[in-house]
Amino acid sequence: MADIKDPENTILLELKDGTVTIELLPDVAPKHSERMKELARAGAYDNVAFHRVIDGFMAQTGDVQHANMEKDYNPRMAGTGGSEMPDLPAEFSKLPHDRGTLGAARSANPNSANSQFFINFSDNHFLNGQYTVYGRVIEGMEHVDKITRGEPPASPDRMVSVKVAADA
Repeated sequence: MADIKDPENTILLELKDGTVTIELLPDVAPKHSERMKELARAGAYDNVAFHRVIDGFMAQTGDVQHANMEKDYNPRMAGTGGSEMPDLPAEFSKLPHDRGTLGAARSANPNSANSQFFINFSDNHFLNGQYTVYGRVIEGMEHVDKITRGEPPASPDRMVSVKVAADA
């Protein structure tokens, strides 16, 4: 079990191979951290596919509009949607996009992040200062490493469930 210091700002992401424990960084990116907790508590991330997984780069998920495996998974649309909530302003920081960090996915507009996020498989410092970092994997990165690759994967893995540790 991970050493959870702040259950209110810790996400338990259940994958097919096990639990990934993510420490949110509300001091660095308060709006992004709050949005992830809000969507997790609403169950919006449950069964959502990893629609873009690039070996040596990152695994992207969180399109709650088009990538729910039980409701309306559409591989052609996955990655184009968000939640019903408004987009978030960029919360760029000096934190680097290191292996295991959580970044906010967005369109070309820096203030367009909504519900989608990615987990870096490796140090991706070319993303520094361009995408909001708002969390880091503190346990279970070996499960992230096993996510099926593809853009989109032929048979995508999904987030089985996403919970705030304080609620688990």
